[in-house]
Amino acid sequence: MIMTKVKICGLRRKEDIDCVNLYKPQFAGFVFAESRRKVSKETARMLIKELLPQIKSVGIFVNENENVVAEIAEYTGLDCVQIHGDETPEYVERLKGLLGKATKKNIEIWKAIRVKNKESLKIMSDFDADAFLLDAYVEGSYGGAGAVFDWQIARDIASRHDRIILAGGLNPENVKAAVARVKPYGVDVSSGVETDGFKDVGKIRDFINRVREADEML
Repeated sequence: MIMTKVKICGLRRKEDIDCVNLYKPQFAGFVFAESRRKVSKETARMLIKELLPQIKSVGIFVNENENVVAEIAEYTGLDCVQIHGDETPEYVERLKGLLGKATKKNIEIWKAIRVKNKESLKIMSDFDADAFLLDAYVEGSYGGAGAVFDWQIARDIASRHDRIILAGGLNPENVKAAVARVKPYGVDVSSGVETDGFKDVGKIRDFINRVREADEML
C-alpha cells in the first residue's frame, strides 16, 4: 500500500505535540516566520524534544537570513527546513552548506512554491531541493491562507516528480479526494485542522484517517 506522508503544521503547544504523538503523522511543522502560529526557537526546541523519534520536525522560514536558519536548525534539532518565500537557487546552495556545518547531519530542504498556474512550476528545475511543497498563490500571503488551487496542476507534476507535498486549503472533508486525485508524496495541513485558531484533536485524527483511507484505495 502506498503511504502518503502527512505533515501537521503550525504546532505551538504541548497539547499539539501530545496529539501528533498519538496519531503519528510523519512530519510536524514549526513556524519561525511572522505568523500567529510563530514559535520562538526556545519553545520549538522544547516541543521538538517531546516528539516521538519517528516524527520528523520541519521548520518553516520565509526570506530568512540563511545563517539564522542554520543556527535555529542546530539549536532546535530540526530534521527538515521548509523555505516558503522568494529564496533563490543560490540561497538553497548556501543554506545546504551552512546546515551541514552547523548540524553535522543531513537536513532536508523543502522549497515551497505558490501556485498560480502551470507557469508557476517552471522554477522547480532551478532548485536542488529534497522536496517541493505546492501551496495556493494568495496575493500578499506567503502561505497559511487556507486557499485551494487547481489539483490538476499538482497531479501533472506529481506524476513526474516523486516528492511533491500538496498544501493549500486541505481539511478532513477534502483530503481524501485530494490524495486520490493528485497522488502526492505528502500532504500538509495547518488551518484545516484548527478550531478557533488552535489545533483540534478530532480534526487531526479525522484528517490522518482520511489520508489512510485514500491510500488503501490507491
